[in-house]
Amino acid sequence: MTSSRRLFVALACSLWLAACAQLPSGRDDAPSDGETAVDHQLWPDFMERPGQLAAEAPPAAIVEGSPYPDDLWARIRHGFAMEHVDDPRVAREIAYYSRHGRYMDRVAERATPYLYHIVSELEARGMPTELALLPVVESAFQPFAYSHGRAAGIWQFIPGTGRHYGLRQSWWYDGRRDVIASTEAALTYLERLNDMFDGDWHLALAAYNAGEGTVMRAIRRNAQQGKPTDYWNLPLPAETRQYVPRLLAIRALVEDPHAHGLELVSIPDEPYLGVVDVGSQIDLALAADLAELELDELYRLNPGYNRWATDPEGPHRLALPLDRIDGFQARLAELPEDQRVRWQRHQVQRGETLGQIARRYRTTVATLQETNNLNGHIIRAGSYLLVPTASQPANQYALSAEQRQLRQQNRERNGQRVQHTVQRGDTFWGLSRRYGVGVRELAQWNSMAPGDTLRPGQTLVIWTRQGGHQQVAASGPPQGQPIIQRVTYTVRQGDSLYRIAQRFNVSVNDLRGWNNLPEGRYLQPGQRLTLHVDVRAQSGSI
Repeated sequence: MTSSRRLFVALACSLWLAACAQLPSGRDDAPSDGETAVDHQLWPDFMERPGQLAAEAPPAAIVEGSPYPDDLWARIRHGFAMEHVDDPRVAREIAYYSRHGRYMDRVAERATPYLYHIVSELEARGMPTELALLPVVESAFQPFAYSHGRAAGIWQFIPGTGRHYGLRQSWWYDGRRDVIASTEAALTYLERLNDMFDGDWHLALAAYNAGEGTVMRAIRRNAQQGKPTDYWNLPLPAETRQYVPRLLAIRALVEDPHAHGLELVSIPDEPYLGVVDVGSQIDLALAADLAELELDELYRLNPGYNRWATDPEGPHRLALPLDRIDGFQARLAELPEDQRVRWQRHQVQRGETLGQIARRYRTTVATLQETNNLNGHIIRAGSYLLVPTASQPANQYALSAEQRQLRQQNRERNGQRVQHTVQRGDTFWGLSRRYGVGVRELAQWNSMAPGDTLRPGQTLVIWTRQGGHQQVAASGPPQGQPIIQRVTYTVRQGDSLYRIAQRFNVSVNDLRGWNNLPEGRYLQPGQRLTLHVDVRAQSGSI
């Protein structure tokens, strides 16, 4: 079959399939959340047993340093397989990233828990290791990234494409954000696209961004006009014309960072995470205690879970740092299965429905039906139901979909949505003063970190206080606006990032960013930390 006929047939078969939605600018710390789907899940076989994710990784000799003596970046370079392209679009992207080395540092730190697994999976499939860098373009390696096009996770799957590739989406769980499951789905999708476009990775990547139909129509249009049909000559959407150059620019920086004035954060060439199959639903706050992790960190390692517990129907697997698995399993073995979630006995009141009870206890009708052996929706006043309930107040599950959505609703209810186009010289601090909002919340609304670089032309969403934005008077900040003070804090015995963050009403992520603390590093008594706190948000003296 000729290449053009093959593309035509593929177009007819695939126009229904939604493409992976994209953000206008993946490098600006792309946007974060949860839908019911097929039962099939893309869980690799090695996830059935606890231990390191890289059971199918290269032999131990490679992990120990040969032939990759430096770190995981060296191993990624070794697997580069895409052709070099001398194009002004690539050069512009290289220049941009070269000027923002700290951004690349933050992306590397976010990628650290997941990158070893992604690279191992690419190698097992014989795919170019450049593709391990694609989540930088898609989401800046933020597992809670969520775009205006309803794309979610580090690989930015929209609901339909996610379901097509086996990513289960329910009220409790969204496989698009599950880093392990979504990586399997993304690589399968990319393999299919590469085959569809006769091994041309540039066209395959363009299709991943814009959809197969968009790319094939552009090819057909150029062919009819006697024009070249390679990626670099196609009339594609503006975002897609930037998409491949952006990945190739990141590839160039990883290939030779020193040539571009960068020093990449080293990532050890060794597995970071392991997977434990708990076997039943478990409260995530309880799981965090058993693993001796902060709850926010457990969510970041398991971002597929939408609520306060794993899905009653599964999966029940938890990704944990390798050094926490033995202790977690030992403590879990001592805990009876019926104590993994807290149960409450609820007496049905006259006029109550299952839906009302489910909403009250932050669960689902299906869960109530299953746990109480109900075949329908009929319940009698005076009867009792067993209801699974969270062990902690709702606000403790700060990274659950429920809490993220609640914060968004509060913003919409209490403020006015403004779209601000970044101008040269704009900073988060300056914009926070101009619009009367906090630096941290301004960054969070746009799924960024307060230290990230703003790019002229970038669009930011800002929820202003009632009455719209305001200029700051010379006499000081307007009522309700944050007063930021720099504080030096000395770590005490028993302190954790979570406790310090709670005490000063800041986020753990901010604490890490202000002090360059990578994930997994523990605090030491006497260590000095820098904090930027909102004086008005403190309940007592600092």
